[in-house]
Amino acid sequence: MAEEVASTSTQQVRVSSWGHLQEELFAKTWDPTICRFRSTFVYRGLPDAGYKLLTSLSRTVDPHYHLEGHLLRNFRKYGHTRRETLPDTVWHWLTIGQHHGLPTRLLDWTYSPYVALHFATNEVGLSDRDAIVWVVDYVKLNKSAPRRLRDALEAMGSNVYTTELLHRVCATIEEFDTLDSQPFALFFEPPSLDERIINQYALFSMLSDPAIHMDDWLKAHPAFWRRIIIPHELRWEIRDKLDQANITERVLFPGLDGLSAWLRRHYTPLI
Repeated sequence: MAEEVASTSTQQVRVSSWGHLQEELFAKTWDPTICRFRSTFVYRGLPDAGYKLLTSLSRTVDPHYHLEGHLLRNFRKYGHTRRETLPDTVWHWLTIGQHHGLPTRLLDWTYSPYVALHFATNEVGLSDRDAIVWVVDYVKLNKSAPRRLRDALEAMGSNVYTTELLHRVCATIEEFDTLDSQPFALFFEPPSLDERIINQYALFSMLSDPAIHMDDWLKAHPAFWRRIIIPHELRWEIRDKLDQANITERVLFPGLDGLSAWLRRHYTPLI
């Protein structure tokens, strides 16, 4: 089990009930300027509270960060079937690669706290472990990006980057990485490639240095995040209530694969 990120009591809470969990998931989402509940947070659920925020690139054997460019270049070269449907930019191809299992520096997040809860509780084999939901203020974090990116975001009148905006500022990942002398992070929305991205209410985080883990970067920037620990004793209650609310593999992974995953988990006995 990986070492947990150190945090203060204000940054980490261990919930005691389903009701307490709802309070924490939707805390600080009221916007008094428009008198509406409009969240500035994104979420990522993990089935073990000790897991780190690792990208697929960092999870490869002997992480091959220096091969990132080769992986993406060859994916673009051989992924010709998508060339007619999306702009031929590095940011679109990076998104497609992440979506289809290519090792990348991207990390999946969601605007939906319940989608994050699904991924925190869907691993039946880990039901004896405490789970976790990371909560990050993406609006505040995105405004901390380098000036060129910030200016482009403000000109667009948005809180979150897009692949098109990133391409206008940086045509290559190498250019992106050199925008600041210090490593920085941002969140961006992918194009709606399919129902999976839409149903999961998905977006990605990205660091300017692929060798840095997201939780290590967040540890150095405590103003952006907090963590909700889910005791293992609550996992089955949460899982059953999510199923009743139709937050399942069948919805989040449309198709026969998602249906099969839902049925396999749904009919797994407690003991």
